[in-house]
Amino acid sequence: MGDEKKVMFHEMELDDRLLKAISQLAWREPTLIQETGIPLLLEGKDVLMRARTGSGKTAAFTIPVIQKILNLKNSSRHQCIKALILSPSKELCGQITSVINDLTIKCAREVRCVDISASGDMQTQKSLLMDKPDIVVATPSKALAHLKANNMRLKDDLAMLVVDEADLIFSFGYEDEIKELLGHLPKIYQAVLASATLSDDVLSLKKIVLRNPVTLKLEEPELAPSSQLQHYHLFAEEDDKAAILYALLKLNLVRGKSIIFVRTVDRCYKLKLYLEQFKIGSCVLNSELPAAVRCLSVDQFNRGRYQIIIASDEKALEKPDGGILAPEDQIKIKKPKREKQTSKRKRDKESGVSRGIDFQHVSNVINFDFPLDVNSYVHRAGRTARGTNQGSVLSFVSMREKPLMDAVEEHLSKGFNNQKVLQKYEFALEEVEGFRYRSRDAWRAVTRIAVREARLKEIKQELLNCKKLQGYFEDNPTDLLALKRDKALHTVRLQPHLAHIPEYLLPAALRTEEPEPVDAEEAPQPPQKKRKPNKEYGNVKKLKRQARRNDPLRSLTTKKPAAAADT
Repeated sequence: MGDEKKVMFHEMELDDRLLKAISQLAWREPTLIQETGIPLLLEGKDVLMRARTGSGKTAAFTIPVIQKILNLKNSSRHQCIKALILSPSKELCGQITSVINDLTIKCAREVRCVDISASGDMQTQKSLLMDKPDIVVATPSKALAHLKANNMRLKDDLAMLVVDEADLIFSFGYEDEIKELLGHLPKIYQAVLASATLSDDVLSLKKIVLRNPVTLKLEEPELAPSSQLQHYHLFAEEDDKAAILYALLKLNLVRGKSIIFVRTVDRCYKLKLYLEQFKIGSCVLNSELPAAVRCLSVDQFNRGRYQIIIASDEKALEKPDGGILAPEDQIKIKKPKREKQTSKRKRDKESGVSRGIDFQHVSNVINFDFPLDVNSYVHRAGRTARGTNQGSVLSFVSMREKPLMDAVEEHLSKGFNNQKVLQKYEFALEEVEGFRYRSRDAWRAVTRIAVREARLKEIKQELLNCKKLQGYFEDNPTDLLALKRDKALHTVRLQPHLAHIPEYLLPAALRTEEPEPVDAEEAPQPPQKKRKPNKEYGNVKKLKRQARRNDPLRSLTTKKPAAAADT
């Protein structure tokens, strides 16, 4: 296999406009999934492609979709929706649309793409669909809603169906939508399933979507090799995790852009407020934020506005009924049974945090809370070391989480010839005892009330920036003034001195060398300043003397009485 010549893009019989766009994107050669998948899709076969995160799956199916549309345009001028691309999250839909726009930059008039995944007005999206774009990108629920409303028809003209991140479609609760949506499609069409794993859900989806498919299961590890991606673990309990993170960031021991994963949304904000006290900026990403805010956070992180993004990986915590597992259930510790309350907070069903989102140039993944299963660890670690970039994963592990780490170690070692993958991160906590003292106060300062007020502040800001409410505020200016004049939310008191690290807090190895003592005789003496005479000093004394003379009590003199005469 190694002796076979690699097939390049220009050898795949692609349109010149596509090749120019690929060249403009600086894609010098196809990845393994692109090299094997694109020719099969160009032949018109159904394909189930499985490849790890960051392997180039998106381009592997978007390039054939665009090529097929260009071929159909040459044979027929009939304008219709020719391709439907489904993805489980709005962020992924946006990323797919962005890739398509980049690939069609030289043929934008011939191939038009519309993303209808956003939670926008159905009427606005209907007007976009009335123009019959060539490609529609959507979540299954949004696509089905428009099909039921007759905003788009696919029964006669659809040529290709693509389901991206197929292993998440069922876990996001789209099983019923997919089955109903297939009833609106023609009997004959080409289908593609793209997935990072070949789970039972993917195999179930394969049976109802694909017909005699070619399965591409690339012989490659789930994660990048050890020469590209290093895995470290560090044993630390809850109080020490925050102190170690503070020390690592402030001492620049963690360099480059980092994603910090925690288990719950509240811990996202708690960690953000904690870092803010030390002037360490970060942004938050979780399923409870509106899609526009999530996309903005990812965009700001990718553009370098923030070096740290804190993400919650709550999909692993969700119960079948929509509630959240209690911490004792997460770590599998037996405790007395009690009724678990389902979460009242609204989560966006069409969001994904640890999976699929294209975080760019991530150097580090930090598991502040260790993931609950092997798949979650793999997907988190897949956010770094993408393409040919280097990356590292650092996991904080408490004693309760050690069984989870052992399960991950056992799984990963199978792909690396039973070699130890999770290396111990050497860190002497006693060297940063001063950091722990500061950290303890800062961590305790972030109370539940502080977290709640931080979230309220974010909601208030979103209301002020919401485009949908601009018309309402124009008609009701008093409501806008009331919102702006609402009392300020004081979350955590910021202390400016915490941003500075004094010399005595630094570990001995990082302190600057003290200057050698110099002999007093040889030491240069500072120039002596000459004392200027006070010209007014004499005048002041003179005035005080005159004042004493003029004071009748001080100037009063008594005469000595004459001695009495002798009788």
